[in-house]
Amino acid sequence: MASLLSSTPTRGAPRSLTGLLPFLRPYRARIALSLVFLVLAALATLAFPMALRNLIDGGLVSGTGDRGAQAMALRGHFEELFAVAMALGGFSAARFYMVSWLGERVTADLRNAVYSHVLQQSPQFFETTQTGEVLSRLTSDTTLVQTVVGSSLSMGLRNAVLGLGALVMLVWTNPYVMSVVLLAVVLVVLPTMWIGRRVRRLSRDSQDRVADSSAIAAEVLNAIPVVQSYTAEPREATRFARATEDAFHTAVKRTKARALLVAFIIIANAALLLWGLYRGTEAVLAGQMSAGHLGQTVVYVILLASAVAVLGEVYGDLLRAAGATERLMELLSSRSPVANPATPKRLPTSGQGMEVQFDQVQFHYPSRPDQPALQDFSLHLAPGETVALVGASGAGKTTVFQLLQRFYDVDGDRAAGAQGSAGGRILLNGVDIRDLTLDSLRTHTGTVPQDAVIFSASAMDNIRYGRPNASDEEVKAATQAAFAHDFIMALPEGYHTFLGERGVRLSGGQRQRIAIARAMLKNPPLLLLDEATSALDAESERMVQAALDTAMQRHTGRRTTLVIAHRLATVQNADRIVVLDHGQIVEQGTHSTLLAQGGVYARLAALQFTT
Repeated sequence: MASLLSSTPTRGAPRSLTGLLPFLRPYRARIALSLVFLVLAALATLAFPMALRNLIDGGLVSGTGDRGAQAMALRGHFEELFAVAMALGGFSAARFYMVSWLGERVTADLRNAVYSHVLQQSPQFFETTQTGEVLSRLTSDTTLVQTVVGSSLSMGLRNAVLGLGALVMLVWTNPYVMSVVLLAVVLVVLPTMWIGRRVRRLSRDSQDRVADSSAIAAEVLNAIPVVQSYTAEPREATRFARATEDAFHTAVKRTKARALLVAFIIIANAALLLWGLYRGTEAVLAGQMSAGHLGQTVVYVILLASAVAVLGEVYGDLLRAAGATERLMELLSSRSPVANPATPKRLPTSGQGMEVQFDQVQFHYPSRPDQPALQDFSLHLAPGETVALVGASGAGKTTVFQLLQRFYDVDGDRAAGAQGSAGGRILLNGVDIRDLTLDSLRTHTGTVPQDAVIFSASAMDNIRYGRPNASDEEVKAATQAAFAHDFIMALPEGYHTFLGERGVRLSGGQRQRIAIARAMLKNPPLLLLDEATSALDAESERMVQAALDTAMQRHTGRRTTLVIAHRLATVQNADRIVVLDHGQIVEQGTHSTLLAQGGVYARLAALQFTT
């Protein structure tokens, strides 16, 4: 994200709002209709002073002595004023509805686009971007955009038309007053723009500080059991308070700048209005202007002054929204280093399992470029084979899984083509996985992670996540194979029980069995088990291990299984055990063969089995 920030030309500049144009284009017809209503409402407002002048000069101070005729004239003038008010109300209501709809629609589209884009980012993106930061941009920043598109921008355009119309009418009716008014407007606008630059910078800083506090809150709330177990609530509350205090002080600075801007605009406009009223009164007393003409001039000056004042407020809102839009565009402009190929290949399948080939793979995590995660890693898995990866923490086992699913790409580029590249290749059924679409690759892969992920949904929906179109009977068959059916049926509403956020209503072993059932339901030709029984008690582990063994045996020749194991007892029956150390394969063979060699595996086995 730092590179994105540094590439932005002027942070929070109003032109940043041009990033919203792609979201506005689909609604060009509605925008045009909104502008029509906006102009009609402005014209109705500008017609009001003319109707008022006719009322004063023609109905109140006319020289006729006929009271009846004067009363009829007054009625006509008031009817004229009421007609103007009716037109103003109708056009204003139509404009309000259209722009409010537009604001809601564009905001929803923007949120959807940002969220969908973030979902497609590789894990590398989340190594440098906090989840709370993304959530802040999805909520508070899009709300600011909604305020501008659905309200402020319309108000700004309306008052720009009003101000311009008032200027034109003042030129037409009183050129002298107009020349002085123009000078006064220039004197108001220039300082406004100068103060606005400081408001713009402080607005962006304020939004960044709010995002910081959101990131802290999201991180801590997702780890609340750990926080409470270490009695760290006061510390975390203090840390959050410091972040919100920083946001508060930045917001106060922004508010001071905007308050100065508002005060200047109000005082300058009041001076402009009072001067115009004073000069007009002198002209009436001197017989150079009628009372109605003075009233009309005063109203136009009021309209101009209020338009300038509102435009100053709108300018402040635009500056805040520009900063918010800029932050959202930064998310949308981020590009995942892992992407679909320009000309994808088809993954050949024969129903005989998946052949996997790691060919001299080299890999460094982007956050640790000096520390290799895998070095000259070559491994072949035959279709239907079950291979276990063992080794100390940090040996590279999880990295193998992440590369196989293309959460990251191997080092180097594709310049070498089919002959490989500096970082090696990973092949599925003879096809480089970088030549496959991500959907095609991951559709044929199923994963049971070490830390089971449970969504805020029912047990049925959580298991069906592996295959959304599966029937209830297929879901229940998968849960029975994972020995999860009995405890699910014991829940208050069985399969329709809400499991809570991150599955807080379940034990660790129950969450793990639901994750196993999810993978079994998907029934992929390539199954990845990352210490799938780590959270189970001894009895549940025995049952689930038997279920996994049965599933793998039942699909012999149809499913290839790669297992990460820390407890060696769970992989004694694997077709092959591969021992990793510092990103390299140091041993491989069956359980009995590796024990006989007396190497790294034998030492690990001696420690575990002796214990």
